[in-house]
Amino acid sequence: MDKKVTGKAFDAKIFMRLLRFAKKYRIQFILGVFSAIFLSLVAAARPVVLQYIINLYFKNKDVAGLLKFSLVMLVLLMGEVFLQFIFIYKVNWLGQHIIKDIRVQLQKHMLQFKMAYFDNSSVGKLVTRLVSDTETIAQFFGQGLFMIISDLLKMLVVSIVMLWMNWKLALIAFIILPILIYATKLFQIAIKSAFQDVRKQVANLNGFVQERVTGMKIVQLFNREKIEYQNFIKINDKHKKAHIRTVWYYSIFFPIAEILSSIAVGLLVWYGSLDIVNSGLTNAGQIIAFIMMAQMLFRPLRQIADKFNTLQMGMVVGDRVFEVLDTQSQITKKGTIEATSFKGVISFKNVCFSYVKGEQVLKGISFDVNAGETVAIVGATGAGKSTIINLVNRFYELEEGEICIDNQNIENYTLSSLRKQIAVVLQDVFLFSDSIYNNIVLGNQNITLDVVKSAAKEIGIHEFIMSLPNNYHYNVKERGVMLSSGQRQLIAFLRAYVSNPSVLILDEATSSIDSYSEQLIQKATDKITQHQTSIIIAHRLTTVKKADKIIVMDKGKIVEQGTHVALLNKNGYYKNLYDMQFTSEVL
Repeated sequence: MDKKVTGKAFDAKIFMRLLRFAKKYRIQFILGVFSAIFLSLVAAARPVVLQYIINLYFKNKDVAGLLKFSLVMLVLLMGEVFLQFIFIYKVNWLGQHIIKDIRVQLQKHMLQFKMAYFDNSSVGKLVTRLVSDTETIAQFFGQGLFMIISDLLKMLVVSIVMLWMNWKLALIAFIILPILIYATKLFQIAIKSAFQDVRKQVANLNGFVQERVTGMKIVQLFNREKIEYQNFIKINDKHKKAHIRTVWYYSIFFPIAEILSSIAVGLLVWYGSLDIVNSGLTNAGQIIAFIMMAQMLFRPLRQIADKFNTLQMGMVVGDRVFEVLDTQSQITKKGTIEATSFKGVISFKNVCFSYVKGEQVLKGISFDVNAGETVAIVGATGAGKSTIINLVNRFYELEEGEICIDNQNIENYTLSSLRKQIAVVLQDVFLFSDSIYNNIVLGNQNITLDVVKSAAKEIGIHEFIMSLPNNYHYNVKERGVMLSSGQRQLIAFLRAYVSNPSVLILDEATSSIDSYSEQLIQKATDKITQHQTSIIIAHRLTTVKKADKIIVMDKGKIVEQGTHVALLNKNGYYKNLYDMQFTSEVL
């Protein structure tokens, strides 16, 4: 948001887009507007009544009339309190409902983004957009827009009443207005720039803290506590300075506004008193009423600058939120075929792909996987093995070539049905802060606890789960920190198993686990791959010996294909990998 800062409070496009969210709550919107109108009328009526009380009943010591108009004043006060309640409740109710809708729409939109978007975006900044920025939009309605409407209406009605009661005294009060308005204008420009800096620093702080908390193990393993502490101090200091800048502007503006208001009241008393002495056209009731109305005129003007900044900040964060909403980073969804099940015939045809333009990861690879076949893909780190998995699931768009399942381009299938038929067990398992059962079924109500238990028994991990407190209802905490890496892999494997996929993909699923867990997964792999297509990405070549076909990759190309025995007999790339790994394991 490095946009030029001006005193302009409204950006018409953003303003209209924000108002569109209020359409479904038009009744509350209208109630908020009408309560603001009635508030301004009731507020302006009180000084008029006070003038009559002083001029007619104080002077003549009319107790009955004084009581009568005092009751009128009480009714006006009670009416103002009631209208104030309706106004504040309705506008804040409206703001909260609108940000609820915006958050839901934003979250839904973000869930459809390509992986490439998240690869290049700060998690902390996205969290800021979804949480704190949308809260500022609520303030745009509750503390900004409607409050400004209310204040402006009150100032307009009060000004009209002042001119009607005594135009000379009114002009005396208005003398200060241009100076105060000019000071308010300067304050708006300065504070908007300061608030933009604050939002920027908040996003930076959120991003920094998010990364360090997530990567705390790395921070401590490499003794980076002092370094990260110093980095945090610098970022936090920038955040502090941005806030102090806003405090500085407030501390200058409000005393100036208060002094100008006091000068206006002093001028009213001075001129009114002289007029009473000299001509008698002004009376004591008018002077007291004007002092009261001057406060009603200047106090909103002092506060309106702050409310305009709330309005401006709503525009700023609205622009940021709409920037995310307007981002078109979704996978193309032209497919119309619902994949209810796959036979499992997979074909890669001259597939080329790059994460970064000009740096190809896959360089025209082609291979076929037959239905029910188990294919292993091996190769050095960076050869492009995991990229194949990303493309089969359509996390990224192809540059060239096509991928077909059951002789149909995967782009012809609906995205959700395609992914339902493919189960993936990743090397880096992600578990949510929830129970083991919920992490396995992931909200699928068709998979009961009995089904999960039965599947766990089949692959031999039921006893491990039952040994935990609350067994299947054991909360694994954030990212599954309560479990070992091997246990997380077992849970991930069970999650894939119970989904009953047509295609199973294991991406380095046994690379970071103990031998016992590997035996369990190998046993389960043998069972689940008997009647369905499976792709196994592996570093440990001992885990792929039973594969029907092994594809060997190097630098984005397929260099060899064949069975384990056939490739060993070739004395080629696979043989070298096998010998190197076997030798290192023996040593």
